[in-house]
Amino acid sequence: MELNDNVKYIDHKLIKKFGVELFEREGVPTNEAEIIVDNLVQANLRGVDSHGVSRIPIYMKRLKLKLVEPVCNIKFEKKAGSVAVINGCNSMGAVVGHYAMKYAINAAKEKGIFFIAVNNSNHFGTAAFYSMMALDYDMIGFSASNAPSTMAPWGGIKPFFGTNPFSFAIPAGQRLPIVIDMATSVVARGKIILAEKNNQKIPEGWAINKEGEITTDPKEALEGSVLPFGGPKGYAISLLLDILCGILSGAAFGPYIGNLYENFVEAQNVGHCFAAIDISKFVDVEVFKHRIDKMIEEIKNSPKAKNVEEIYLPGEIEYKTQKERLEKGIPLILPVIEELKELGRSYNVNTDLFD
Repeated sequence: MELNDNVKYIDHKLIKKFGVELFEREGVPTNEAEIIVDNLVQANLRGVDSHGVSRIPIYMKRLKLKLVEPVCNIKFEKKAGSVAVINGCNSMGAVVGHYAMKYAINAAKEKGIFFIAVNNSNHFGTAAFYSMMALDYDMIGFSASNAPSTMAPWGGIKPFFGTNPFSFAIPAGQRLPIVIDMATSVVARGKIILAEKNNQKIPEGWAINKEGEITTDPKEALEGSVLPFGGPKGYAISLLLDILCGILSGAAFGPYIGNLYENFVEAQNVGHCFAAIDISKFVDVEVFKHRIDKMIEEIKNSPKAKNVEEIYLPGEIEYKTQKERLEKGIPLILPVIEELKELGRSYNVNTDLFD
């Protein structure tokens, strides 16, 4: 472990062990706890700290309050051709998502394309965790989720939509895979939550307060609304994803989704979508990968703007970050570490990794 100002670098394997032990204390089976923690740690490794192990305390709180089922027990509500609808039965979102994506991949081997809609689930972490599962099978992966209201419709001031993240993962040959993973807001709300924990201001353009005014105060932002990326374009995509993940699946949508951090009375009923596309059913896989490599090379070798050292493909920076953090450790800010240490002590789980 290294200490640097307000950050400690901790080995990802130690964090995984710590996290799994915590979830086991709340009755989560070991194999499912490993999926949940893998999801969170992968986020940290890839530099998406807003969706990393800082989420463990809220997951544990909801388990303790019996707002989430500790043991995954899903049901298929419909199966027809190349589609299915799954009821997550209020299980942990990461476990439901992992099962659904795995099912979609296996089904796509026969069908070519398989699409799954999920209802009655919970926060599922980063969308890339699922889309990237398809890469090992030479498939294109897609995942998306709706989320509690944090973003006003374009022109409004009252939150209606969630940040509604989505991800596509596309395999390459000699090059790194292309991984698109993004929220439909300018920034993931988790980054604002982290800024508040660390007593930091947020940049202008991230959010508005309750009166609809631009704010740099994370507390005001959390009480107000995050802004959609690209204005009306981000708003439109958020609307589309809420229709796919919420209405098409039979889950809650918009303001009817339970807030992860504020609603401690009822289940979230989050909706997700997952899809796998078997490339071999369209074109020779090696030809596809070769052409993707060619596209990537031409993009990276295209003329650069002033002061730009390198042109990156989606997911490339995250791969580089992961390589660094696998060697150096995952950086955690001290407020997050203190929260995890307190949680560990309350469940009698060893916290020496943080000292």
